[in-house]
Amino acid sequence: MTLSQTWNDRIALAAVCSSSLMFGLEISSVPVILPTLETVLKGSFKEIQWIMNAYTIACTTVLMATGTLADRFGRKRVFGIAILLFGITSLLCGLAQNVTILIAGRFLQGVTGGAMLVSQVAVLSHQFREGEQRVRAFGMWGIIFGIGLGFGPIIGGAIVSVSNWQWVFLVHVLISIITLSLALIGVQESSDPNAKKLDVLGISTLSVAVFCFACYITQGPDLGFGSAAAVGILAVSLLSFITFILVERRNPHPSFDFSIFRIRDFSGALLGSVGMNFSFWPFMIYIPIYFQKGLGYNSVAAGLSLLAYTLPTLVVPPLGERLAIRYGPRVAIPFGLFTIGLGFMLMKLGSSVDQASWLTMFPGCLLAGIGLGLTNTPVTNTTTGSVPTTRAGMASGIDMSARLISLAVNIAFMGFVLVSGILAYLKGALPGALHPPALYSLAEKIAAGDVVSSVSTFPGITLASEGTSHAALVHGFGLVMLYGGVGVWLLAAISFITFRARKPTCPQPDKYDAQAEPRLCN
Repeated sequence: MTLSQTWNDRIALAAVCSSSLMFGLEISSVPVILPTLETVLKGSFKEIQWIMNAYTIACTTVLMATGTLADRFGRKRVFGIAILLFGITSLLCGLAQNVTILIAGRFLQGVTGGAMLVSQVAVLSHQFREGEQRVRAFGMWGIIFGIGLGFGPIIGGAIVSVSNWQWVFLVHVLISIITLSLALIGVQESSDPNAKKLDVLGISTLSVAVFCFACYITQGPDLGFGSAAAVGILAVSLLSFITFILVERRNPHPSFDFSIFRIRDFSGALLGSVGMNFSFWPFMIYIPIYFQKGLGYNSVAAGLSLLAYTLPTLVVPPLGERLAIRYGPRVAIPFGLFTIGLGFMLMKLGSSVDQASWLTMFPGCLLAGIGLGLTNTPVTNTTTGSVPTTRAGMASGIDMSARLISLAVNIAFMGFVLVSGILAYLKGALPGALHPPALYSLAEKIAAGDVVSSVSTFPGITLASEGTSHAALVHGFGLVMLYGGVGVWLLAAISFITFRARKPTCPQPDKYDAQAEPRLCN
């Protein structure tokens, strides 16, 4: 390798790492400013949910398409376009003057962010092909991505403290300019002349199914879960998902080959992906509200407190990899999920004590973060390593889709559990004080963190009830922590059973490999 090639590779790696930093920050820095956005932009609790969910769902819509487009039109070209558009959409988010524009901007930002994420992997895979060099490149990419996720809360809180919320988005405009310059200089162009056709029908039906299901959970309380409108949304979701399955089963080269789920290791690991995004990551959206409004911390203090929740995800993965090597993924992945659940239970206990503080929450936050760190690396390695190399890309795409879909659904469902818990507490504490619609509206305001001013908004509720509103918020969060803990424990058990249910079988040749020969079993 010449000196110029080495230099270009370093520049390309810097571009990929810079773009991964942006993507990680956009996931973990925005939740800290949600209480600020609720106040400044006067957004409702549902709108606050959609600020995050629009980004997540949009990422899901482009995962399957981007790889195909990059293979066909050039990986460097698609990567550069994704970086450019991510900067433009970040500018749109930073200039938004109302919640509607911000949600639209977040959706577009999610589309470009998802494309940027997939392109990062494609660029690394082509640019770094030798074993040791490849391992180092992917290792550095993972570390920087983890830094973005781990330090996002404190960075977001610090930006709001010294400036304003807009710069949480506008900072990416500056970073994207630098990143695009690095990509244009260092990244090698590559394409695949045999790239498969874009699976438009599969992509669109899955996207509609996820969006409508999240919409049903989020808007259901207002529409009435049994109303014609809500049932219609749910029906569209189910029909879209069924159509997606039928389309993929008939496609000769599907984005989702469902036969891959017959591989027990893959299915068990995929449940690990769902478990992490069933509990840990969706709660990342809501826990800043608890620290700021439940415990009374400012944005910087809340961000510092959340380091116990996020930093272990950066530090612990090597330990998770060692556990997987020694005991196998069938032990490492369920054990990691169980640890996440135990952390949620300790958080619930810490939030229920008198004079709750970051100290009472610290053990649970730390343990949940450790559990995530133990789970993530074994899941990633097992989903791609348990399938033939010709289908490793598909396995990685299914893994990433499972993560984002479960994240989007549980952002909505955790919000529903939070509001329902607050509503149940208010009904017991304020019997007959408000009509049900007004009481539900009050519950939503409290869930969004409007503990003080919401009390004076409704006739018949005095400022003396502020303590009741705070207690209702704490009660609601306790139920969310219980939901996250029990849910991830159930998924840990199912994952363990899926792994353990495997019977010795003769490995079959890959049906996509024309040169594969039948293998004989002893």
